[in-house]
Amino acid sequence: MGDGLERLLEGRRLSPAQRRIARYLDGHLAEAIFLSSVELADRAGVSQPSVTRFAMALGFAGYPELRQALRPLVVGGDDNTAGPHAPAGAGAGGRAAPRANGLQAAIDAEVGNLRAVREGLADPSAVTELGAALAGCEPLPVLGLRVSSGLATTFAYYARRIHPDVRLLVHGGSELADGLHAARRAGAAWLLAVVLPRYPAEAVRALADARGIGLRTAVITDRRDVPFDADVVLAAPVGERLVFDSHAAPLALAMVLVEAMADAAPLRTQARLEEYERMTDRAGVFVC
Repeated sequence: MGDGLERLLEGRRLSPAQRRIARYLDGHLAEAIFLSSVELADRAGVSQPSVTRFAMALGFAGYPELRQALRPLVVGGDDNTAGPHAPAGAGAGGRAAPRANGLQAAIDAEVGNLRAVREGLADPSAVTELGAALAGCEPLPVLGLRVSSGLATTFAYYARRIHPDVRLLVHGGSELADGLHAARRAGAAWLLAVVLPRYPAEAVRALADARGIGLRTAVITDRRDVPFDADVVLAAPVGERLVFDSHAAPLALAMVLVEAMADAAPLRTQARLEEYERMTDRAGVFVC
């Protein structure tokens, strides 16, 4: 993505439709600055009101003002508009290095997100201490609603291999309330929640309810300054370059937390893993 367009989008939380517009602008900026909002909507595969909302999300009164702001990026040469493989600088032997296309740029951003998680683990004490606390929490309730349910399910699947009682909560309403209260009555001291953007209001209420009944709360999310309270926040940025968020970094952080749980109870971990292998061998669960 060109530097000028990147600056306009920096720090903005875009909807899926707005991301489609941003991707179209990134690849066709020289053409897009001459399009009407209706034409841009048609090219990007969104509605015309989505184009207006996109402009307003970037701080403009409407699309004409956004288009006016984009024109210097082309006319002034601030943006590379020769296509996804246009030269971006000289490489070895004086040959121009190809510019990453939009999909490659999305993966590049994910690599950066993973690097941020790695750098955050320079001091692993927060993860290791939480891992020890969760390893000793029986039962261990794990919450994830809407888009966060997938990562919560993956965490719970692996945690069950090394922990005797993991209770997955991925449905809202009274079932969620019942699950939290049942876990607390059974002796749970912690709730682990996955709360990725956009943050479900019901998940935020569940965190407050959990603390109200005496549970400590730990959250895997995308940033530390989230608009809700938790006792421990583990942050891993999400990828925002595609139409929908990608969660490579939060997944890696979740697996690191499982590792910390395993390390906190090594004898139990060994016994449970060996038991699991014997079971799968007897049942022929895996081909190899």
